[in-house]
Amino acid sequence: MAATTPSDTAATAATHVAPEQARELLSGSAPCCVLDVRSGLEFETEHVPDSTHVPLDQLERRLDEVRARDGELLLMCRTGIRAERARGVLAAHGLTVARVVRGGIEAWRAAGCETVRGEPGMSLERQVRIAAGSLGLAGVVLGFAVHPGFFALSGFVSAGLIFAGITDWCGMGLLLARMPWNR
Repeated sequence: MAATTPSDTAATAATHVAPEQARELLSGSAPCCVLDVRSGLEFETEHVPDSTHVPLDQLERRLDEVRARDGELLLMCRTGIRAERARGVLAAHGLTVARVVRGGIEAWRAAGCETVRGEPGMSLERQVRIAAGSLGLAGVVLGFAVHPGFFALSGFVSAGLIFAGITDWCGMGLLLARMPWNR
């Protein structure tokens, strides 16, 4: 693991903000807004008051909408990972006034900051677990009952879960996020 240099720390401070600092920025006189890049279901379940919802997978095609926002953008997701990706997308398109809220909505809530709560829905992570478990079980049952080739389905799903754990990229999650019930 590489050592952190003072310039790395300064760069992180310039691109990230603690929830308490974000709350102060939002209540200040300078224009500032929260851009929430989580899925529709996550946003509807809980979000920062007056935040703008633009899911990460729609960010590039909705850049004009994001550019129309006044002042600094505070990027929010569940823990900060997707918000960091969104910051990279925005920076690649010349929008450098965006900072990631460190720790996402979970840290925001833990810091005692206000949220708007909607109807609780089934999280995307939970949907992935149910789908992966169902496919794995189906592969085993069909492998014994129909043809041994179905065991490959369980192996494929298991390999996908390992890949998702290592890379933090989940194809099944991205597919499920596009389903109508998650919009």
